[in-house]
Amino acid sequence: MPYDRHDVDGSDALRPSIRDRGMRLRILLVDDNAERAQAVAQGLLADGCEVVGVVPDHADIVSLVRSTGADVIVCDLDHASRDAIDSMQALHRNEPRPVVMFVDRTDPGSTEAALQAGVAAYVVEGLSPTRVRAVIDVAVARFKSHQGLRAELQEARTALNDRKLVERAKGLLMLTRKMSEEEAFRTLRRLAMDQGKKLSETAANVIAMEKLLKS
Repeated sequence: MPYDRHDVDGSDALRPSIRDRGMRLRILLVDDNAERAQAVAQGLLADGCEVVGVVPDHADIVSLVRSTGADVIVCDLDHASRDAIDSMQALHRNEPRPVVMFVDRTDPGSTEAALQAGVAAYVVEGLSPTRVRAVIDVAVARFKSHQGLRAELQEARTALNDRKLVERAKGLLMLTRKMSEEEAFRTLRRLAMDQGKKLSETAANVIAMEKLLKS
């Protein structure tokens, strides 16, 4: 069962990044050793995964992930080169996926750079077909945990920014309209309800209007 750079299926590039429970993981293999890649692919198929493609290098990894709908990327490299790490960083930025990187040799700088680039599992001493699935499962769990933390952090930042907007808008109303803090808040809330907008959006509009009037 041969695989190569062209053995990809672009029919469902909009699949979710991680399979729902009970669905098959779609794996993209990056390995320039065709014989080893074949063995790994067969092992993954036996473990219930779907191998959507095997490519010899990490070039155009973002496009490949989009076209194949891959859930997980498994890379087997001699070492984590700067180009490889840059490719994984681009993937993490544009199409976040769990990345498992097997390397034959490494150094502390490469290990740290790979992890900072979003690699979920970094395994030294190369790839062994018998342990790939176990490492993938760990990488997926780490990836989900990390993505959850990122989402929580973003929510916290958004909430803080919203509060700052509301406080600033209240201050403007108190200063320009001689309102109390409670009156200013009630005014903002009423405007938000009348306009069908979030309180923070109304606050931003009040601030923008005040700037316009000043100019």
